[in-house]
Amino acid sequence: MPANRRPRARAEKRDEIVAAARALFVADGYEVTAVSRIAAEAGVTTNTVYWYFADKDHLLVAVLEQLLAEALTRYESVVTQPLSEKILFAVGELSSMHALVDTVHSRRASSPVIDEWHTGFHDLADALTRADLPGENAEAASAIIAFVVEGLLTHPGDEAGRRAIVELLVSRLVSG
Repeated sequence: MPANRRPRARAEKRDEIVAAARALFVADGYEVTAVSRIAAEAGVTTNTVYWYFADKDHLLVAVLEQLLAEALTRYESVVTQPLSEKILFAVGELSSMHALVDTVHSRRASSPVIDEWHTGFHDLADALTRADLPGENAEAASAIIAFVVEGLLTHPGDEAGRRAIVELLVSRLVSG
């Protein structure tokens, strides 16, 4: 029986470190959050953080994976909605973590683990939109959607403006 307790405690400790990192990354930003501060918030030593994560970038990826899993659970509420609603959902989700989106984009050139996560995220986003796009131009249309979503994160405007942009985009992409 004792063999079962240790893995559970290890998983719980990892989850506590990820939760502390998530709270600090979202509140204060990735760049200014030291691993030692994450460790203190999680109630562990800095060395313990490095026992679970190779570096701060790997910890960020764990936070991103957790955020993505939660967003995908919420996505179930719009999966049967029109493409414009799915895109607006994505904009809303990403807007709430805009600083982390910026961090991913700025760090991907210097961090293979973040670049790999970013590529996988875009592959998933493409897969979620392609089913709603017409045949031969689906790949290009999906890329255009990604560019518009990223543009709306940089220049958010108001909800009516975002909706108008997304609805125009979808009408043009779907009608050909």
